[in-house]
Amino acid sequence: MYTEKEVAAAIDHAVLKPDQTEQDLRANAAMCIERGVASMCVRPCDIKLAAELLNDSPVMVSCVLSFPHGADTTAVKAFQAEQAIEDGAQEIDMVMNIGQFLSGNYDAVRADIKAVVDVARRAGVIVKVIQESCYLTLEQVAKACELACEAGADFVKTSTGFGPSSATPEIIAVMLKTVGDRMKVKASGGIRDWATAVAYLEQGVARLGIGATATVLDGGRSAADY
Repeated sequence: MYTEKEVAAAIDHAVLKPDQTEQDLRANAAMCIERGVASMCVRPCDIKLAAELLNDSPVMVSCVLSFPHGADTTAVKAFQAEQAIEDGAQEIDMVMNIGQFLSGNYDAVRADIKAVVDVARRAGVIVKVIQESCYLTLEQVAKACELACEAGADFVKTSTGFGPSSATPEIIAVMLKTVGDRMKVKASGGIRDWATAVAYLEQGVARLGIGATATVLDGGRSAADY
């Protein structure tokens, strides 16, 4: 049995929709502090304000990078990481280069991740690698996990929440089997109720990416896409 506090402490609350405003960010930050989530995950342009709003609270600032397609050049991703850290990010959720991965250019994918990890390591910042696993076979999920591990990342993560599908227990099982002894796993996308959140925690994930955090923690079910 998980308590509300325990589930909240595993949540990276997502404030990532393109139409969310500064007022939305302020309201979500207040909710994050009140509910005791692990982090508030924001767009790069919102990091500075998020850091101000969450200052003096235990809630971390996390951000997305090269979101949601992972198609920026490696140099741009490294710069984005530097900028995010300078602005106050404590954790970075980067999207791997999906097209390069599906092309079989594994060395390029590994180097792309490592460039961000190298920047983050100097500042003690955590890196999570989003696979957007709905585009991958389970065998490819395992391969992507290995590449992220070889590049030195801290987490593998299922989804952006903006792709055609989301986390599944089958995908999580492959991630845990492949790198669960060396990395942490984050389930993200499609977690819209308490039962789903708890099931992933029981399966072994360390973090949950959730947009409807208050609804989930209150035992409801969100009708939102993310």
